[in-house]
Amino acid sequence: MSLTTIILAAAMAHAPPAAVEEAGVSDVAYTELSAGDANGAIRKLEGSASESNDPALLINLGTAYAQQGATDKALAAFRAAIASRERYELELADGTWMDSREAARSALARLQRITAQAAR
Repeated sequence: MSLTTIILAAAMAHAPPAAVEEAGVSDVAYTELSAGDANGAIRKLEGSASESNDPALLINLGTAYAQQGATDKALAAFRAAIASRERYELELADGTWMDSREAARSALARLQRITAQAAR
């Protein structure tokens, strides 16, 4: 299983579109990530990430960075999502729901395991 597949399965989080509009949550590039467009996701998310503590945005930015092989940036984004004061339930790519900090921890742990395996 590739890095992209593992990270997407673990961490591609998004709020349902109706909830996004109601809560005023920013676009978290779910469409770009699910289409495999990491560059498009990064373009959409990088500017917002510096102004936001939104865990879904940070997790998806980390996912996009991981897809591009920018491991340090991905790790930093996942850690920022864990440290965010904001916390809520996220819908993962497989349709399950998970606490945002747990989703970020899961993505961080998977990326660290993959990075350690690759270094061997």
